Amino acid sequence: MVRYSRITGMNDVLLDQQPYWRCVLDHVQRVADLYGYRRIDVPIIEVTSLFVRGVGEGTDIVDKEMYSFEDRDGTSVSLRPEFTAGIMRAYIENGMHVLPSPLKVWTAGPLFRHEKPQAGRYRQHSQFDIEVIGEQDPAVDLEVINVAWHLFRELGFTGLRLQINSTGCPQCKPAYVQKLVDYFTPLTDQLAEVDRLRLRKNPLRILDSKEKSTQPLLDAAPHIVDYLCSDCADHFVRLRRYLDTQGRPYQVNYRIVRGLDYYTKTVFEIKADGLGAQDTICGGGRYDGLVDELGGRATPGIGFGSGIERIVLAMQQIGLEVPEEPTPSVMVAYRGEPAKLVAIPLAESLRQTGIGALVAFGDRSLKAQMKSANRADVWYTVILGEEELQAKEATVRDMRDSRQVTVPFTQLESWLRDRIDSEA
Repeated sequence: MVRYSRITGMNDVLLDQQPYWRCVLDHVQRVADLYGYRRIDVPIIEVTSLFVRGVGEGTDIVDKEMYSFEDRDGTSVSLRPEFTAGIMRAYIENGMHVLPSPLKVWTAGPLFRHEKPQAGRYRQHSQFDIEVIGEQDPAVDLEVINVAWHLFRELGFTGLRLQINSTGCPQCKPAYVQKLVDYFTPLTDQLAEVDRLRLRKNPLRILDSKEKSTQPLLDAAPHIVDYLCSDCADHFVRLRRYLDTQGRPYQVNYRIVRGLDYYTKTVFEIKADGLGAQDTICGGGRYDGLVDELGGRATPGIGFGSGIERIVLAMQQIGLEVPEEPTPSVMVAYRGEPAKLVAIPLAESLRQTGIGALVAFGDRSLKAQMKSANRADVWYTVILGEEELQAKEATVRDMRDSRQVTVPFTQLESWLRDRIDSEA
């Protein structure tokens, strides 16, 4: 027989991982509600040109990592490698510019990038995403940073560190890119092959290089903040002023450029203690030219994303505990078919009132059903048999101390409800 295995780079999120995922997404929803962000969902598949135009040719995502294929009608489509381009497409296509501005949205779901698998990073990975569309005020940049900071602090991360930079805009970025090329060109023979390619295709990506041979050269490389136009420089100064006023500590990191071409002005990353070299837990930035690049009217925007697998791995790595998933509190057990015919609708009736209930399948003995109740870690087992049916009352066993009482059918629901609520 054929034994099937996961495709390389894909990952199963098994039962023991689910409490972490639930905790992360519950916190995302709660923090998004606090700041007034509403959920949006967009398709997993888009036309390939959306990402080529939005993310940018010459980026690793477009050149190496996208899952692209020809649809049945001949259209080139791709599994989404990131969220922002698809959300901007939805913003334009659905006329969302008429909604109150700025529009604050969030989403979560799978992304697909054919990159080298590593711990916490898979070819299908899930991410949550925050976006603000329609406002240039650097105070919005601060709020987006605050959303991320608030979330990770609530999840229990400590030693949070904010790093920021400005990547300029289409008016000032080209001059800086030329300065970068002028600096690295005489040093080409000292660069790794991957960075030589970046120098030709997308010079800004060299600043994010992890190659050992490139690291010493980066220290003396020109800084983009020294080449910003007056508008970008003012934006960066005001953001730093807002951060200082709020008392939010930060560091200017001239090497932060992020991996997507659409970023303009503010880019940022948040790091946390206890995670070793892979300590970045989220990153994002401003993309003021993306909407008009995709065919809409000129509209500013800013956002960030964070991989859920990476967050879960980090939580486990530093020993953060999460709430256990809720489980049913009651098992309904039975002796014989007549009692089973009562047990099944009784369990459903309890569920309809909000009491989690299990019922055994397969006509197992009462002893086997009690073992199942122990394994399920329920608080109470309701036992039905011929005697209980005749007396119209149930035997209820407290599974923690094995004490038993009889409760009339008419009072069973309220009896269980009172005790479960008081103990919860």
